[in-house]
Amino acid sequence: MNFTTLDLVIFVGFFAVVVGLGVWKSRRARDHAENSADFFLAGRGLTWPLIGISIVAANISTEQMVGMAGQAAGSVGLAVSCWQLLGAVFIVIIAMTLLPRFLRAGIYTMPEFLAYRYNPLARAIMAVITVVIYAVVMLPAVLYSGGVTLRAIAGVPLTQAVWVIGLLATTYAAFGGLKAIAWADLLQGLALLAGGVLVFFLGLNAVGGWESFTAANADKLHLILPANNPDLPWTGVVGGMWIVMIYYCGLNQFIVQRNLAARSLKHGQLGMIFAGGLWLIVPFAIVMPGLMAHQLYADKLATTTDAAFPTLITQLVPVGIRGFIYAAIAGAVTSTLASLLNSASTIATMDVYRNMIRKDVPQTRLVWLGRGLTIVFVVAGCSLAPSLDNPKFGGVFQYIQQFQGYIWPGVVAAFLGAFLLPRAPAAAGVVALVLGPIAYGALQFTSKTEARPWGHEFHFLLQVLLAFGLVAVVMGLITLARPLAQPKVLPVRADLDMRTTPAVLWSGLAVIGAVAVFFLKFW
Repeated sequence: MNFTTLDLVIFVGFFAVVVGLGVWKSRRARDHAENSADFFLAGRGLTWPLIGISIVAANISTEQMVGMAGQAAGSVGLAVSCWQLLGAVFIVIIAMTLLPRFLRAGIYTMPEFLAYRYNPLARAIMAVITVVIYAVVMLPAVLYSGGVTLRAIAGVPLTQAVWVIGLLATTYAAFGGLKAIAWADLLQGLALLAGGVLVFFLGLNAVGGWESFTAANADKLHLILPANNPDLPWTGVVGGMWIVMIYYCGLNQFIVQRNLAARSLKHGQLGMIFAGGLWLIVPFAIVMPGLMAHQLYADKLATTTDAAFPTLITQLVPVGIRGFIYAAIAGAVTSTLASLLNSASTIATMDVYRNMIRKDVPQTRLVWLGRGLTIVFVVAGCSLAPSLDNPKFGGVFQYIQQFQGYIWPGVVAAFLGAFLLPRAPAAAGVVALVLGPIAYGALQFTSKTEARPWGHEFHFLLQVLLAFGLVAVVMGLITLARPLAQPKVLPVRADLDMRTTPAVLWSGLAVIGAVAVFFLKFW
């Protein structure tokens, strides 16, 4: 489907406003080019609406539009919504529990916290693992899913589409930092949600209304799937998804970085809860459109269900608003990509370079190193992304979730141990970070395949649970054998009000209640 002149004007105009607003807002700080706190943490001045919408814009991209809608059109159905619905619950829990501790410590990155609680080696290990996962898994996946979408809706070759997306995101991520990303996300996040809801209603109209849709998809409108479902069994949701959610909502730098940049604890908590509330739109804006695409165009999805959402757009979106939908989709990609680039460059700069190579590096050099690394990471991601077009990866969403299993068990165990085992020694944290990837890798490489018919058949979320359990036991044994004489004393920001207000508490309970209602409706 080709752009009309009006579509092209809307598309280009949207990105001109997004990039212009982001760079202008970031440049308003007088010492922007010399201040690492301003570049990496937006001067610690983000308010809750910016934080909430920015989290949503960073989280929801074409790996959701392509991947989640694709799984919904396939064998998973509405159950793929569990990722966002449980995320809404856990982001509220994290806002009440872990966020106050992290803000009080005044840290730039999550690995930095491990240096205070354990030792510099723990910080270095997590930093390296995180940068590798971002560069090898997350960045290529986001670029690939964006490229697939542009290829489907506009006929752009995959490799060319990937590089165009990378260039757009780098334009403001490299020069404006987190403040530019947050302000760009304000527009892109709103456009994304509006575009998704619009597609939902267009699809609903095409299938004949809500009753017709629910009747035709009755077997797929369930959040709980049997234990033998190969894609998302209920045992995996209950057993291992909570570990994923603790990491993603509370320890994942490209989500948490906005919270660390909050103006106050109240703004940070309300921002996270606001994001959780907005995540409740995802089943309607992304997952159900995937079901509608399968209902309407099953023949077009015969080779890959990852084409579900793009197919719905090419078939249903009328001329005149197509440019807005294209801009919303491209904005979703660049938003997530810019966030990943900023987070990866922050960790590489602050945790690797400043911590391990040169501790007395000037502020100006930190900022310029962060910009340079942003460009390096996007070039690496654009180079790797086209290779994900190979069907062996089983869909982009599955690829992202499965390969992130190498980081979830060890990191979550190390952070939970930092609080639940106050006398855990540095060795416990280091061993957790090293053992986690090894344990999960061992389970991955002993799973049943054509080459390994003797292997186990544990779902990857159950593999995450088993790896986490092993790491937790080892941490406990090390603590029993070599406990600290006294718990570690962590840094404290004396200027920060640590009280959780009633508005925060009631808002969080409202989000959790809404998730409970959704589960009761689509059990």
